[in-house]
Amino acid sequence: MAAAKGVTLNHIARESSDVKRLATFYQQILGFEKIESPNFGEIEVIWLKFPSSSLTLHLIQRNPSNNLPESPYSAVSPVKDPKNLPRGHHVSFGVSNFDEFVQSLQEKGIETFVKTQPDGKTKQVFFFDPDGNGLEVGSW
Repeated sequence: MAAAKGVTLNHIARESSDVKRLATFYQQILGFEKIESPNFGEIEVIWLKFPSSSLTLHLIQRNPSNNLPESPYSAVSPVKDPKNLPRGHHVSFGVSNFDEFVQSLQEKGIETFVKTQPDGKTKQVFFFDPDGNGLEVGSW
């Protein structure tokens, strides 16, 4: 069997009990822009697009009968501390204004874990979105 060719990342999906709150977070913190979303009837969805790429973020109303933990905050074994994210479950973005970005997170009261790699050039900040999804933003 041949491996897939021309593979690209199309979108990231996040389930949330409050898609509007989550959309506002991603718009304000990372600059995503709201785009037209399909109508799925009773299921509320908000689609966001990252302005400088084709990457989209699909925020989908959480299924209340889903038995999985909603986030690290509601998991049996919580991983709330951003220090646990470098090797854990997270989505990563890159920025060109790393220090300013970290300062803006801290001014908003978002708990962060900042790590500088031994090369002294690679900087990363780890934090959670309002639903407890792990995020990394770095400068490589």
